[in-house]
Amino acid sequence: MLSTGLIAIDSTILATAVPSIVHDLGGFASFPWLFSVYLLAQAVSVPIYAKLIDTVGRKPLLLFGIAMFLLGSILCGFAPSMLLLILFRAVQGLGAGAIMPTSITVAGDIYTVAERAKAQGYLASVWAISSVVGPTLGGVFSQFVSWRWIFFVNVPLCIVAAVLVRRYEESAQRTRRRVDVPGALLLTGGLTALLLGLLQGGQAWAWNSVPGVGLLVLAGVLLVAFVLVERRAAEPVLPLWVFSRRLLLTTGLISAGVGALILGLTSYVPNFLESAAGATPLESGLALALLTIGWPIAASNAGRLYLRLGFRPTALIGSTVALVGAIGVLLVTPLASIWLTGVACLVVGLGLGTVATPTLIAGQSSVGFAERGVVTGSNTFLRSVGSAVGVAVFGAVANGVLGGRTDAASVSSASTGVFIGVVVAGVLTLVAAAFMPSFRAEHAAAPEARVEPVAPEAA
Repeated sequence: MLSTGLIAIDSTILATAVPSIVHDLGGFASFPWLFSVYLLAQAVSVPIYAKLIDTVGRKPLLLFGIAMFLLGSILCGFAPSMLLLILFRAVQGLGAGAIMPTSITVAGDIYTVAERAKAQGYLASVWAISSVVGPTLGGVFSQFVSWRWIFFVNVPLCIVAAVLVRRYEESAQRTRRRVDVPGALLLTGGLTALLLGLLQGGQAWAWNSVPGVGLLVLAGVLLVAFVLVERRAAEPVLPLWVFSRRLLLTTGLISAGVGALILGLTSYVPNFLESAAGATPLESGLALALLTIGWPIAASNAGRLYLRLGFRPTALIGSTVALVGAIGVLLVTPLASIWLTGVACLVVGLGLGTVATPTLIAGQSSVGFAERGVVTGSNTFLRSVGSAVGVAVFGAVANGVLGGRTDAASVSSASTGVFIGVVVAGVLTLVAAAFMPSFRAEHAAAPEARVEPVAPEAA
């Protein structure tokens, strides 16, 4: 829970500080990279970490992730330029890539499917606290102290998390697995070229120029080569069998849609409210908190839904609610109202909390212990890819509309374009949920090996 809290706070604390960072360091057109490079590093490292989970163990990998996240946070806090801040965010992303799948896998090891419904309430409480603390701290630091403290605040949190993780007694059997280096390099190169082409197209070069077309073609070639390499690899970095199973494919696509939705809103709602509605960083942080607090509230109750109705109906309910909220954000944009935008974001959060957790648990529950780390890592990878590509596409839309202008009317128009893209992501997420096969908790794979929870006094 403490390790997850690092990622939960980081997912919301930065968004409210973006206008202050841009004012201090410049580079408005480059600020989407603060999110994209973090998510890219997280996405490409998750499949590697998913293999290492079974090789080096949960505990060592979790401690490594915390250490990397701590290093990245310190470097970001001292960053003198936007370029270096973006590079240091990648270090943070490498740490987050280890923390997220490992902590989720540990929860999958410790609890049965029925027990996870209750456990999700505890885990959701982390996001509930972070959803209020993150945007509020981001607004307070930006408005009254310095945006640099949104990174320095991670230092004591990382230290406390590491100390307590060291006391966790892991008893899972480890399996020796090889890391697919060629696959990892091709995946990293392909996604980097894709994001670079999307974010810099129309800014650093024209879309129809040699760099504009060449980067997108290069991305396609590298990703196709990645698929071909993975088909022959003995230990693929991203096993293709995950995409051959309908349940895992649809839950993965839902996860990608969730990533695009949450990052599209957290990246642009604060900037929209501060530029077009005249909100302070603290006010925009509180509006964004409604989005992130809706998620854990819904997630803590989603267990009752999927145990009673099944995973697919729960996913349909959640994705429908999220789509309704996304449409609400779009409709209230012309009003530039802080509270109406916040209420619409709350609805989105309630929907995402209802769809994200049950679909992840459905994927975990359909496989045994030996495959659970890979399935969890693949699901987390797709969410990170959805977030990174989504933010890149939204950034391309916003930059295309702005055309270098930063006045309130232009920002409002750009935000409208972004929020239309968020609605499209919501529609695609709902379609993926509709194609999800029926699967109930009682059909879950038996946990043939489980890690016993640490006694309360040991924790």
